[in-house]
Amino acid sequence: MRLSNEMTGRLLAAPAALYMLAFFVVPTAILFVYSFWTAASYRIVPDFVVSNFLNSLTSPLFWRVTVNAIVIGLVTAAATLMLAIPVAYYLTYVSRSQAILYLILITWFSSYLVRIYAWRTLLGTSGVLNTILLQLGLIDAPIEAFLFNRFAVAITLIHVYLPLCILMVVSSLRDIKPELVEASRDLGTSPLGAFFKVIAPNAVNGLVSAFILTFILVAGDYVTPQMLGGSSGQTTGLLIADQFRKTGNWPLGAAQAFIMFVISGVLYAVIIVAGRATGLLPARKRQNRRVSAA
Repeated sequence: MRLSNEMTGRLLAAPAALYMLAFFVVPTAILFVYSFWTAASYRIVPDFVVSNFLNSLTSPLFWRVTVNAIVIGLVTAAATLMLAIPVAYYLTYVSRSQAILYLILITWFSSYLVRIYAWRTLLGTSGVLNTILLQLGLIDAPIEAFLFNRFAVAITLIHVYLPLCILMVVSSLRDIKPELVEASRDLGTSPLGAFFKVIAPNAVNGLVSAFILTFILVAGDYVTPQMLGGSSGQTTGLLIADQFRKTGNWPLGAAQAFIMFVISGVLYAVIIVAGRATGLLPARKRQNRRVSAA
């Protein structure tokens, strides 16, 4: 008996679906239950309270680091996407060699912590950047403002997530046939005009996905803010991690994690609605249903 295409698709998707159910959906549900419990002396007490959510929403510290995470996430995601688009355009429509793409993939062979320490070395008071500026006579003393702030966190995370963003943009651009770009050029459109009139409208869903994914990864990061953020570069991810590692208040950390999840969802909805209102994103297609009279 031959299986239908729909049944075959379900069977092929079943392992991935079961994996996500077991290792993502179930742990997330358990964490959500934890958010209503309480903690006392590093012990989790099963309960049903909303004080964890109320304490987080009324905490000035939580909102300060959350706004900080949103600002760093938006700036980093925007900068990463703007840097990724020219590279992806070159790899898709100009270069016939995959050497640059392979070099981008090779960067992932380096450890995440190695890249953080590399930027810490570059931006430190005795780092490469300050040394060059001192030797050129542009400054008289090392500049401490390069490190332990939002700038250090943002520039490091741009370096970390740029390869991923490039691959996502390349994937979205490869769905657009080069003949469309060539036709626009034959009609007198400049390369920049061809991008905004042909490429961007057709690849907008992929570009938005790359932006949103980069924002989520950056806003939830806690290692880089801990190593390079200082007092002004702290994010919600670091605050949540401290609840699990230092204070042992898992319910409070779980509540803060879900609040951040809701905030990320709201930001995503705002970006989609604003994009559709301004015409940057295509409006949702509505299927016209014909109701036949009996």
